[in-house]
Amino acid sequence: MSEQTTGRRNFLRAAGAVTAFTVLRPQLVRGSAANSAVRVGLVGCGRRGGTDANNIVQNTDARLVALADLFPDQLDKAKQRFDKVAQTKGYAGIAQTFTGPNACRQMMESPDVDAVVVATPAYFHPEHLAAAVAAGKHVYCEKPVAVSVAGAKHVLETGKKATGRLSLDVGFQIRSAPPFVELVRRIHAGALGEIASGEAHYYCPAPDQRTWSSQGAALRLRNWIQDRVLSGDIIVEQNIHALDICNWVLAGHPLKAIGRGGRNGRAGKMSWAGDDCHSHFDVVFQYANDVHVSFNSTQFGKGPFEVSERFFGTRGAAQSPYSGALGIAGEEAWTWSGSEQQRDGTFSASGSFSDNLAQADSEKQKAFIGSITGGQFHNQAADGVEAALTAILGRQAAYSGREVTWEEMLRSHEPWDARIDVNKL
Repeated sequence: MSEQTTGRRNFLRAAGAVTAFTVLRPQLVRGSAANSAVRVGLVGCGRRGGTDANNIVQNTDARLVALADLFPDQLDKAKQRFDKVAQTKGYAGIAQTFTGPNACRQMMESPDVDAVVVATPAYFHPEHLAAAVAAGKHVYCEKPVAVSVAGAKHVLETGKKATGRLSLDVGFQIRSAPPFVELVRRIHAGALGEIASGEAHYYCPAPDQRTWSSQGAALRLRNWIQDRVLSGDIIVEQNIHALDICNWVLAGHPLKAIGRGGRNGRAGKMSWAGDDCHSHFDVVFQYANDVHVSFNSTQFGKGPFEVSERFFGTRGAAQSPYSGALGIAGEEAWTWSGSEQQRDGTFSASGSFSDNLAQADSEKQKAFIGSITGGQFHNQAADGVEAALTAILGRQAAYSGREVTWEEMLRSHEPWDARIDVNKL
């Protein structure tokens, strides 16, 4: 690895390397006591948040004890669901619920919550992450950790405050999927030889359309995934998964990017008139050693759901689709057993997948709870920031239509203001 690459990595790692074994302090982790479960609160009771919380309850000994959401109907639905889950697991249902503008703060102030899952609109993640760490809560934050450069820098500072005393995990569950873990291990061991180039794509049909009676800012928050500022646009909110895999394989972030994008096929056709996200992005990222990765994505219409990354080296080539044959062709040919058959590639709005990602969520969330009960706290703030900034770099290049370097992007003061005061809702 070049000295330049090492320097870039150190910039991001300084805030968040995984800590060595740390002796647990009982006041930080209720789960340290024998036969006592980690008590989890969910902030943001939408579909992905519900999936995260359900996976934690089903795959670990943790208990979901509290829910928080801005909207009462979301909260009520989630409480009904998780009260039933608790009944099947043999423990009491949801003990605490918080709703309205102060719901997040009230959750963080609760002494009966050890860890929180943050699954609010992405725009608020830096604020909610900071609140969790300030309150001494372990936190599992959905991706992206931020939708702007300023927000990403804020998360780095939050990561520093969590180091050594709290687990801060980011929802890149693919890094825990056994097929991907083994593939990347082989690549890093030299199975591809010198990597020359790569390709990645994320093709997705239009998001599910839901109707709401809300208006104004409340409607924007209901439909945040279709709001460019609240979501960061599709390259930051959704495509970030594929870009994170590229960073993982190449052990670093890109140096620069050039790209294009637009709203063809989406403009004026989404059910919510406020939708302003792109329908597609086409970006070329340049990594260290002049390795170029071409990336393109779509999110409109009724096409297939398909995600994959491919890397080409002097000894072979790798491919890593969500569904279908995952492996390496070349001198060290290898295929993950059982991945050869292409299965149902239907998009899941909740983020629940089968096939090559079948174990991703369960492994990720078991590791999160295990890091708390075992006292070996995770700190994934730096990885989360690196992935977010990679997606933001691609977005800036596509929005501007010109080449943008990593350093230029870091110096950016691009305004990213949702102009929403939740206290007035």
